[in-house]
Amino acid sequence: MTPRILLSVPHMGGAEQSYVAEAFATNWLSTVGPNIDAFENEFAAHIGMKSVALSSGTAAMHLGLRLLGVGPGDEVFCPTLTFVATANPIAYLGAKPVFLDSDRATWNLDPELLSRALAQRAGRNQLPKAVIVVHLYGQPADMDPILAACARYNVPVLEDAAEALGSTYKGKPVGTHGRLAAFSFNGNKIITTTGGGMICANNPEWIRTARFWATQARDNALWYEHSRMGYNYRMSNVLAGIGRGQLQVLGERVRQRREIAFRYRDAFADIPGISFMPQSPHGIHTNWLSCFLIDELAFGRSRDSLIAALDAAGIESRPVWKPMHLQPLYRHEERIAGEVAEDLFNRGICLPSSSSLTPEDQGRVIEAVQIAAGVTRT
Repeated sequence: MTPRILLSVPHMGGAEQSYVAEAFATNWLSTVGPNIDAFENEFAAHIGMKSVALSSGTAAMHLGLRLLGVGPGDEVFCPTLTFVATANPIAYLGAKPVFLDSDRATWNLDPELLSRALAQRAGRNQLPKAVIVVHLYGQPADMDPILAACARYNVPVLEDAAEALGSTYKGKPVGTHGRLAAFSFNGNKIITTTGGGMICANNPEWIRTARFWATQARDNALWYEHSRMGYNYRMSNVLAGIGRGQLQVLGERVRQRREIAFRYRDAFADIPGISFMPQSPHGIHTNWLSCFLIDELAFGRSRDSLIAALDAAGIESRPVWKPMHLQPLYRHEERIAGEVAEDLFNRGICLPSSSSLTPEDQGRVIEAVQIAAGVTRT
């Protein structure tokens, strides 16, 4: 049988195994060890911010919001077009998400909508405790107007860069523009530790506190003493070894993902009704996933029908994220607009984007899309 083509799979670079073998050989198999220290230092050198390695990107979001003082009853502004892990940590802390719509130019948080919403909240003395900015699918959000709007009201920004390691905005890595940043190394991400994340900040005290909270907030005592709430959030030394090897090939993985996305773009350029996700003029969009919009009338079938056709051909594809305000979990929470995000969800499709995707397999995907669109290859 022809193997099924999956959406986004891990892609090892070769050095990972030696770091993992070293962890086994030296018996550093828990949440302390030389790989963790080295991975944090190497990541910090790459990103330009101090870093703490964690068990997931969700853990990084949770700790980031807590560091910003988010607590019960607080409001946090959050893009509605995102994965649920962006919003859930708000609820973990007893706070309330307020979901904001997308900007069509980037699919990310709409800066003008954010500015108006902050002004309205300020007028009734109800500013949010924080604003989360997501760099969706590797697309850098337009940070300058977002940061300007937040600075006007002294509202801190937490960057959810889970999908965007390797992306840049005006020459700087995403994640380095706000007060804090969260990254993910889940198995489907551009580099992986199989599961894991990183919280980054320039504030040394925040980094010390994040590391303390992530290790069950154990006080300095001979016995196990705990005076504050903590979590079992540290990355293991074994997984950190994988991360060290993966970080060495990050630039290559970004190049490969972008080449895959642009090959799709060029192959579909003459097919009516399928359009490529916008590419930010402000920096590098890694195209972690290759995303397109389907115009049903022009294309000749719906997005869901295309997904079904690809599935029948042995190809995995997915809709873009379902907006948070449409999720049963959050349907009662406040939202500000949302029509753009709904349209992107209704028409958006993610195609196989693994950096290890062979030209032959990508050709299979391209041919399947062409056949679905009624295009005959010459």
